[in-house]
Amino acid sequence: MDQAQKLRNVIKKQNQKNIKAARVITITSGKGGVGKSNLAVNLAIQLRKKGQRVIIFDADFGLANVEVMFGVIPQYNLSDLIYHGKSIQEIITKGPMDIGFISGGSGILGLNNLYREQIMLLVKSIGELNEYADVIIIDTGAGVSDQVLEFVLASPEVLMVTTPEPSSLTDSYSLLKAMYRNPNFIEDGTTIHVVANKVQSTEEGRMVYDKLHSVVDQFLDGELNYLGMIPQDSALERSVRQQKTVSLHEPNSNAAKAFEVLATNLLEGTHNEVQMHRGIAQIFSHLLNRKN
Repeated sequence: MDQAQKLRNVIKKQNQKNIKAARVITITSGKGGVGKSNLAVNLAIQLRKKGQRVIIFDADFGLANVEVMFGVIPQYNLSDLIYHGKSIQEIITKGPMDIGFISGGSGILGLNNLYREQIMLLVKSIGELNEYADVIIIDTGAGVSDQVLEFVLASPEVLMVTTPEPSSLTDSYSLLKAMYRNPNFIEDGTTIHVVANKVQSTEEGRMVYDKLHSVVDQFLDGELNYLGMIPQDSALERSVRQQKTVSLHEPNSNAAKAFEVLATNLLEGTHNEVQMHRGIAQIFSHLLNRKN
């Protein structure tokens, strides 16, 4: 059994050992720039507002998206656990609302580069996160890579972020195809959610899902769950520029309300849609979409 398989087995078993096991949700995308990390931090905030203890595991090694969005510089990261003897509790950094996050840092190039003793330490440490969280959000890198596949194949829940752009849909399908055709993929034990980001309306969000689901159903004989959409919103863009999270910075914005609906749908298994207040741009966009 290889090192990556050990990690997959541990994360898979977290939801099988006992009722206290943390819920593991892996957020991924077929390409970069679709808002994956933004979803991770805002979803964490909305889940925390609903009383969930949340830890974000930043598995986009070499980048620091989560800490930048939270505006917090971690003292330690994953490399301190692997190479410098720190415990998993010591490398958890506290963000807004007492949300914990573990920074991937720049010292880990990939799980397959670790020695057996190091991977076993990582496996043991991930299991210990059950003591500190109800929900563990894993924010992976983007694209189809061995490192991304290691995490999405391990998780019982995968949240795929895509946008209306044809290239985003194509890349999302490529990642899903790699998952379905991997011998370690357990289809019956994996729920794949889809979030349509940067859309102009609830209707466009549903159209994005329908297009992706259609090809997955036809060519992979697979099933996807539509979790919901996040609208194109100037409030979200302002928050990103200011290195803030829109769920805290502008909680009454369409984007923040959309993140809240996504959190509710995850916790309650519902399929609610966000009710947006529409400006003139959204009204005309809706009319154009209907004509098309």
